[in-house]
Amino acid sequence: MALGASHRLQDGIIAVETMTRFALAVLALASGVYTYLGVRSILDGSATAVFFAAIIYASAVSVAIYAFWSYMARFYPHVTGAAGRGAMIGVMALGCAMIIAMSSWLNAAALAGSAALEQHLAETLEDYTADLDQAHQNALAAQSLLPDIQRTQERFQRLSDQERETGALTGTTGSGSVVQLLSQMAAQLNELQIAITTSRERVTTLFDEGRKHLETMRTLVSAPGAIAPRGDQFSAEVVALSGVITSLEQTSIAPSVKRAADDLSLGFIAPVADGQAADLATRQDQVMETIRSSVAAQSKVLSEAADEILARPQVADRRFVPLSSAEAVLRYAGDFIPSWAGAISIDLLPAVLVFMLSIVHASLRRQEQSLPFAERITAAELLEALQVQKALMASGVDIETALAEAEQREQSNIASFDLAGKTPRKGPPA
Repeated sequence: MALGASHRLQDGIIAVETMTRFALAVLALASGVYTYLGVRSILDGSATAVFFAAIIYASAVSVAIYAFWSYMARFYPHVTGAAGRGAMIGVMALGCAMIIAMSSWLNAAALAGSAALEQHLAETLEDYTADLDQAHQNALAAQSLLPDIQRTQERFQRLSDQERETGALTGTTGSGSVVQLLSQMAAQLNELQIAITTSRERVTTLFDEGRKHLETMRTLVSAPGAIAPRGDQFSAEVVALSGVITSLEQTSIAPSVKRAADDLSLGFIAPVADGQAADLATRQDQVMETIRSSVAAQSKVLSEAADEILARPQVADRRFVPLSSAEAVLRYAGDFIPSWAGAISIDLLPAVLVFMLSIVHASLRRQEQSLPFAERITAAELLEALQVQKALMASGVDIETALAEAEQREQSNIASFDLAGKTPRKGPPA
């Protein structure tokens, strides 16, 4: 029963030998094709130079893979010692690492290079979208001060009108020094209000322009066709969008609000009281001092609000770096695990065949060792032994006598270690 199993295993090894060579050749050729595609994506130069360089490299990779796995399939199953088997496993591990380094990552670039580049463009698009939103928010932050400025301007203007018409502050109607001061403050705040409103229109225009660039970039990411021309156009859109973001950063009205708020207090110039009566002049001085305090308080509030806006984080400088398909596959390897698995498997699948052959040979050796000699000898070996016997008998050699003489010579060559009949060895004289 065991003899039949051994014969079947031996026949199976012989039967799959051709298939093993064919499989190794096909896998090496497939790896070479994808390596060629990957190499072409990273080489620069003329089309002819790139073609021949890629062909030579891919051919070398195919030959190396086929030779390596052929050697492993030929020698590894027959190495039985622990030290030899460990050394062969070390050689196999080193060879696998070299194959991954020279072929597998290029295979992955060929399989998933375009998708990895689209992933790179998509993530870049998200980053620039966030930058545009942040720049837009920073530019519009000063708009939050507009209601406060409007209320203060309206209050000064209303007090000026009331003082002119009814003398609400000094008790005397007319356009005196108090009315002039209130009108002056209202005019300054109105100019600041106009500047903020004008900047809003500029910010809106720039933001709309940036959104158009983002829309074009989004279309390029998802558009069908070759990735290289889309990447070039995407780079051009990135440059234009970067200019828009920079313009938004420079359009912020917050620095102007800060300066205007400081000018309200530091540049406060109160007119001389022009009342003819002493008590009127005194009332005018008191009202103008009150106005000075109110302007100082309003200036402080606006200045602190402007400082908060200016303290907001600015948009970080960003630079778009185009990648080759191989670089993109390496950078976004975690997003393309199936492609990496396929690229590595096509190179390392022969290792499975090598281990299968090793298991079969080990099983065959165990079965042969458990058989008696009569079952281990083949029919051809038996016929050859009979022919040798006939030849000896024909030459007049007595086989039994020859065997007896051979046994005697073998016994005479064995030293006797029986010490029973030997005298003790004398030591040196005292």
